[in-house]
Amino acid sequence: MNKKPDIQLLRVTYLRGPNVWTYRPALEVWLDLGELEDFPSNLLPGFNERLLAMLPALGEHHCGVGEPGGFLQRLTEGTWAGHVLEHVVIELLNLAGMPTGFGQTRSTSQRGVYRMVFRARDEKVAREALMHGHRLLMAAINDEPCDVAAMVEQVRERIEECYLGPSTACIVAAATDRKIPHIRLNDGNLVQLGYGGSQRRIWTAETDRTSAIAEGIAHDKDLTKRLLKACGVPVPEGEVVDSADAAWEAAQDIGLPVVVKPSDGNHGRGVTLELSTREDIAAAYDVANAQGSEVIVERYLRGLEHRLLVVGGEVVAAARGDAAWVIGDGKSTVTALVDAQINSDPRRGPTEDFPLGEIKLSGDRPDDVVLLDLQRQGLTPDSVPASGQRVLIQRNGNVAVDCTDEVHPEVARAVTLAARVVGLDIAGVDLVAADIGRPLHEQGGGIVEVNAGPGLLMHLKPAQGSPRPVGRAIVDHLFDEDESGRIPIIGIAGSRDGASIARVVAWLLQLSGRHVGLACRSGLFLDHRRVDAGDCAHFEPAHRLLMNRNVQAVVIENDARAILDDGLAYDRCKVGIVTDCAFDPAAAAALENHDIRSAEQMPRVLRTQVDVVLDDGVAVLNAGDPAVAEMASLCDGEVIFYAADAAAAASETLTAHRAAGGRAVLMRAGRLVLATGNQEVLLADPSMYRRGRRETPGLPASTQAAAAAAAWAVGISPDLIAAGIETFDADPSDLPPVAAPHVAKAAAASRLPPRAS
Repeated sequence: MNKKPDIQLLRVTYLRGPNVWTYRPALEVWLDLGELEDFPSNLLPGFNERLLAMLPALGEHHCGVGEPGGFLQRLTEGTWAGHVLEHVVIELLNLAGMPTGFGQTRSTSQRGVYRMVFRARDEKVAREALMHGHRLLMAAINDEPCDVAAMVEQVRERIEECYLGPSTACIVAAATDRKIPHIRLNDGNLVQLGYGGSQRRIWTAETDRTSAIAEGIAHDKDLTKRLLKACGVPVPEGEVVDSADAAWEAAQDIGLPVVVKPSDGNHGRGVTLELSTREDIAAAYDVANAQGSEVIVERYLRGLEHRLLVVGGEVVAAARGDAAWVIGDGKSTVTALVDAQINSDPRRGPTEDFPLGEIKLSGDRPDDVVLLDLQRQGLTPDSVPASGQRVLIQRNGNVAVDCTDEVHPEVARAVTLAARVVGLDIAGVDLVAADIGRPLHEQGGGIVEVNAGPGLLMHLKPAQGSPRPVGRAIVDHLFDEDESGRIPIIGIAGSRDGASIARVVAWLLQLSGRHVGLACRSGLFLDHRRVDAGDCAHFEPAHRLLMNRNVQAVVIENDARAILDDGLAYDRCKVGIVTDCAFDPAAAAALENHDIRSAEQMPRVLRTQVDVVLDDGVAVLNAGDPAVAEMASLCDGEVIFYAADAAAAASETLTAHRAAGGRAVLMRAGRLVLATGNQEVLLADPSMYRRGRRETPGLPASTQAAAAAAAWAVGISPDLIAAGIETFDADPSDLPPVAAPHVAKAAAASRLPPRAS
């Protein structure tokens, strides 16, 4: 078989929000198969066998058949290389630990050119998987060698580099379960939960409720202990020292054995336990001094190390630690025994994805505390323990056994009190106790540390016991049961009057007493202030509004180009308006770049705005455009039709909608009518709001009707709708208007005061 030339990747676009393919972010790739257009999979000798040998799990992919083996059936019957690439990329992501179930491949109007898309939670990861998937596919086609394991490992490394850490990811997942949206604010673990003024922020297990003062107190272990002791929380006696000699003197005063540790360390680093000799205490001082700014000597508490997670004043999870030991065989060194008996445990690893860390005795950053404990036993990493000899390797740092159900109420009380004393809303409280099921004072136990920003992995993936829903506990702490983290979002799609409708809706929302963000072709606005005069009907400006803590409602214009280029800036919306499905000649070049060449193709694009309407939201649809009216069946929430003329008002669709009790906004003799079934409310005569206003061009009937329907959908009163539409300044060169004094009466009647000018 002649070697086939590479598939050409013509264009790669990351769709960051809901799009024409899926509700979630996706990577869209335009492919030119070239010569391979004439060679589907069944015409490439040996290709299917080679591909399945490289990626055996492809045989389980469902594909369009809808059951395992569906893709294999398509391979056997003959499918094109673009479709195969889709499944190869998905399988690489699956193998790398980021399961991806969605993908599609569609032909375009150009022969041999396809659009292939797959779900992608991170753009860099998606591009990495695409690059390797492309190489793997061409190797299978041309019968060339390919290191699949290395490819999977590189994708996995990119996932670890780019994706959220496990603690943050579990909180985000819990928020998603509650349908609370999120925005990642940096390349690390700073995440916004919710939109605008309803948002909360997390940074791993710290929140925007976590006090900086409390975090500073928790960082200072000696100060923490003094505050806890003053409030009656059991803590071990201790003293800050500045030299090895002072450490020995303090140990004698406190009483042997003691613990030596840094005052501001974390994760158990530099902590040496059960020291009784001057030599050991001096060595432990040096280890602790290398980790922190000060060194503490404190009384040694007998028992097991425990970590209790406190969220919002309640203990939500607890884990117990065990010492790590090895058993000698008379032949192997301590280092070899540690690797074989401890580090080989699949629960241990070098990253935070593992509940237990690897123990390092040599190389970069060996564990000095472990080396010191070996020295106290008369051993080094190169020693060969006798057969059957038990060697203590690590006394602490192995907290991974769930014991949540064993915590005594008095222990829980002491721990939650400790978190309150320090001032932390989320705290990891470390204590030592022989039995967590008994009060601390009965057994001489005590709290040794209170940590801000605690890791959650030990509770998510305990080495023993049941995982605990700690992410859900944190989300429930941040958001009340009836809170969704959402603000009203009104999205407007179509090619006609989108900016005008957006500005009128924003004006009505301002009159109702809300701080409003507006992104449209006329610019980017925050209440009455224009912060950007350019065309802002696209992803970036809209996203900026959703991150603004002062914004209580957002109005966003989305044309077809914005949806095709980036997807929507929001996951769901309260109101989705679709004005028309016309093919906009002014945007022809941009649309043709996406293979959209006629009005018949527009509904597939613009339906995206209806697809994202919330269950308790409203789709506002133009009854005068049949293609738009047909989108009513796609809406998860309510539908309000609007009609700008008598013909649309009398259409079969709108008539049937009203007969079923549905809502509609009509235009009759220049007056707006709000209809619910057969009942109608005629809005106030516009002339009553004209006193003292300069004459301005009136708004088109379609703009008035669409804006009124959107305002009605979010609960704005009919009187305020009438007043706001009549007092709106239609000149797009002006900033959003300021409420005139005579509009205040209508606003007051709606029980929502107008925004100050």
